[in-house]
Amino acid sequence: MIYLILTIVFTSCLTLAFKVLGKYQISSLQAIVFNYITCVVIGSFMNKGYPVDAITQQVPWLWWAIVMGVFFIVLFNVIAFTSINLGVAVASVAFKLSLVIPFLFTIFFYGESSTWMKWAGVIIALAAVVMTSWPHKEIEGSSLKSAHGWILAVPAALFIGSGVLDAIVAHVDKAFLNETNKDSFFIVAFSIAALLGGLYLIYRLVTGKERFDPRSIIGGICIGFPNYFSVWCLIKVLGEYEGNSSAIFPIVNIGIVLFSTLVAFFAFREKLSKLNWAGIALAVAAILLMAWG
Repeated sequence: MIYLILTIVFTSCLTLAFKVLGKYQISSLQAIVFNYITCVVIGSFMNKGYPVDAITQQVPWLWWAIVMGVFFIVLFNVIAFTSINLGVAVASVAFKLSLVIPFLFTIFFYGESSTWMKWAGVIIALAAVVMTSWPHKEIEGSSLKSAHGWILAVPAALFIGSGVLDAIVAHVDKAFLNETNKDSFFIVAFSIAALLGGLYLIYRLVTGKERFDPRSIIGGICIGFPNYFSVWCLIKVLGEYEGNSSAIFPIVNIGIVLFSTLVAFFAFREKLSKLNWAGIALAVAAILLMAWG
C-alpha cells in the first residue's frame, strides 16, 4: 500500500512542478534536462554504480530502455507545455487517463480478465479526456484562447504518448525486470533522455534561441527526485500485484487525478469551466469502473 501511495504522490508532483516552473518563468527544457541528469545520479547511487556492463554486453532490455528514454524526453516537454498553458488538472487528466492504452494492452496481450464495467470505463474515459482538455478563456495564466482549436492536439498527443509509455513499462516489467536489474534499466533510459535533451538544449543555447538559467538546475533537481521514484515505486506496485496490471493502472491514476486537481485548485487557484469539471467527474467515474470491474 505504501508504494501505491508514493506512486500517486510522486507522479502528481511532476505536473505540479511544471506549474511552478511556469510561474517563475524558469526554462522547462533546461529543468527537464537537469531532471534527467538527477535521475541518472540517483539511480547510479541506488545501483551502486553506473551499469556500463548492461550497455557493453547489450542485455535483452537495452533497446527497450532506449525507446523509453526517447519517450521520456518528448513527453516531459509536452507535459510542461500542457501544464503551463492549459493547467495542471488538464495535464494530469490527459496524462493519466491514457491508462486505457495499457489497460487494453494487458488484456489483449497478456490475457488479463475484463468485465463490462472495465470496458464501459474505457469509453467514458475517452469522453472525459476531451471534456477536461477543452480550452477556455478562464484558464489562469494561459496565452491560448478557446478559438485555437488545434490546441486539443496537445493533450491528445500527451494521452496517446503516455499511454504507449505505460504499456512499455507494463511489458518490460513482465518480460525483463526484477529486483537486480530494474535500477540499471531506468538508469539507461534516463541517460538516453538526458543525452537527447542535452543535445537539443546545447543547440538552442549556441544558436541564441535560449539563455542559460541557473535556477533550472535547482528546478531540475526538485523534479528529478519525484520523477525517478514515481517510476521506481510503480514497478514495485506492479510486482506486488502481479497479473493485475489492468486494475493497478486505474487505481494509481484516480489518485493522481484527484490529488493533482485538489492541489492545483487550492495552491494555484486554477479556474476550470463547467465542462472541464464535468470531464473530471467523468474521469473519476471511468477510473472507478475500471478499478472495480
